[in-house]
Amino acid sequence: MANEKLRRQITYEAARMMYERRETEYYRAKMKAARRICHGWVKPSDLPGNAEIREEIQRMACLFEGDRRFDKLREMRIEALRLMHLLQHCRPKIIGSTLTGHIRQGSDIDIHVFVSSTEAVTSALDDEGMQYDLEHKQIRKHGEERVFTHIHIAERFPIELTLYTPDKASYVFKSSITGKAMERATLPEFEQFLRAEYPDIDLEADLDAAENEVDRFQIYRALMLPLDGWEQSKKWHPEGDVLYHSLQVFELACDELPYDEEFLIAALLHDVGKGLDPSDHVGAGLEALDGFITDRTAWLIEHHMEAHAIHDRTIGHRALRRLQQSPDFEELILLGECDRGGRQPGVQVPDLDEALDHLRDIARQYG
Repeated sequence: MANEKLRRQITYEAARMMYERRETEYYRAKMKAARRICHGWVKPSDLPGNAEIREEIQRMACLFEGDRRFDKLREMRIEALRLMHLLQHCRPKIIGSTLTGHIRQGSDIDIHVFVSSTEAVTSALDDEGMQYDLEHKQIRKHGEERVFTHIHIAERFPIELTLYTPDKASYVFKSSITGKAMERATLPEFEQFLRAEYPDIDLEADLDAAENEVDRFQIYRALMLPLDGWEQSKKWHPEGDVLYHSLQVFELACDELPYDEEFLIAALLHDVGKGLDPSDHVGAGLEALDGFITDRTAWLIEHHMEAHAIHDRTIGHRALRRLQQSPDFEELILLGECDRGGRQPGVQVPDLDEALDHLRDIARQYG
């Protein structure tokens, strides 16, 4: 394929797929892009290099995310530093886009740790109360099968730890993008890098601030967990407990407005106060969520019971007119429909962590 225009088209299409997270591997993205543009098979030697695609991804990130991307990068680096301090007994080394600066929407923090046992890492995470998933991934390369252990941490930013044995600490890993030695930094090297990159930085103060930063999704989780098994009146809620009902409402809301984070959070948390004060669940829920939800989400939760009164035609004329003046009136009516629809026994719903992960993904992608 000598046509440079086709090469640029493939580069753009592959970068777009990766930027939108529809593909995560360079080779697969290139092959799909080539088939789509050339309508047939293309020799791998005729495809653009990984570095070309990465540059195009960065152009997209600059175009769509603007200066906010640089503020986010700094925050991600401080969060990475905080975790490296927590795991310094595991000889952590930061790699990937958080180190190089090539972040985009949905980028995670990648850290290698070198330990003899998984428990050396998980015990430290447990002590911090961090939520994580353990993954054992089998990969076949050069005719040899290997199992890699990854720990995925759900914090303000997604974090992936890859575990290696201590004897690999000095091993030179190669980058899939450049084919050269992978860029990585130990804890002291990373601190030195940050001081050079941000001359105004106060690492101690920034780490303290990051330590005290509250993850709102963890707050949501802590408030929702007690609703598991919290039974309701069978007359109004034949489906079961409050958590099961809330997840039904959330699922219906996702079908209606899948990218409206504020609306989806209202759907998930509209009854969260029932575990705090059943006599005034709306007021109790809003008080517990104060500072962790937007004004729009709070308004939807505050008035969700009135949405039922509108449906039943029992609401007063003045109250109806007042609600109709809100720009979110239609979403309030829709929330009421989802609330009434989420009362079906035996319906399959996501678990709480899946729902929160979905909300995290929306927040990362759409700010």
